[in-house]
Amino acid sequence: MLQYSAVSPWSAIIPALAAGGTAAWGTFHPRSQLFGQIIKNAGTHCALTFDDGPNPRVTPRILKLLEKHRVPATFFVLGKYAAAEPGLMSEMAAANHTIGNHTYSHSSLVFFSRQRIIDELNRCDDVVFRATGRHTQCVRPPFGFRGPQFFSATRTAGFYRIVMWTVNGRDWRPQPERHMRERLQKVSKGDIVLLHDGDHHTSNAERSHMVQALEYWLPRWQDAGLEFTAQVADTQRVKMV
Repeated sequence: MLQYSAVSPWSAIIPALAAGGTAAWGTFHPRSQLFGQIIKNAGTHCALTFDDGPNPRVTPRILKLLEKHRVPATFFVLGKYAAAEPGLMSEMAAANHTIGNHTYSHSSLVFFSRQRIIDELNRCDDVVFRATGRHTQCVRPPFGFRGPQFFSATRTAGFYRIVMWTVNGRDWRPQPERHMRERLQKVSKGDIVLLHDGDHHTSNAERSHMVQALEYWLPRWQDAGLEFTAQVADTQRVKMV
């Protein structure tokens, strides 16, 4: 008589779901290092980072505010906007802020080929170099999405610092300024704060709620002894062929 073992289909499905969940977490979670190393804290300081600019409507206000309080920051710029605003790029560089690479077009890189990711990074870097005479010093992937091919591409393009975040300002939509204040209340030593001076959909986005919240918090953070850094990334970049 033939013997049949009762095998539940879940014995195959559950491991597959678990593996898929782990891969998704590794691709999307801002502190995951499943596929490669990232910078996920600012050590003994705090780091303010601004994505999706430069934005002629907002970035000059941020630069003035940072100058007023003598706070350095990191701007993860989009090549398509940097190309249109070389003057703003020069201002960032002259103020010794760190300029990071947020790709040229802000497309999701998850399903991009390795070469296409390299092209996105290099196009952005070339624009920044033409405007400032400096290469971008670090990378933040659009939406924070990064898979194995992303890390391979960044290394080939010469980038070894992938900067993520610990506090998300969630400022990409217009909202009451008090919501931003409340969200930034938890900022403390070691945090990398994700903010947006621009919007990948439009070059002239409104971000007054974020600027007003910073105007409120910057002096209070400094009074509390919080120190800021823009050096969460190495300043050297070696281009690989």
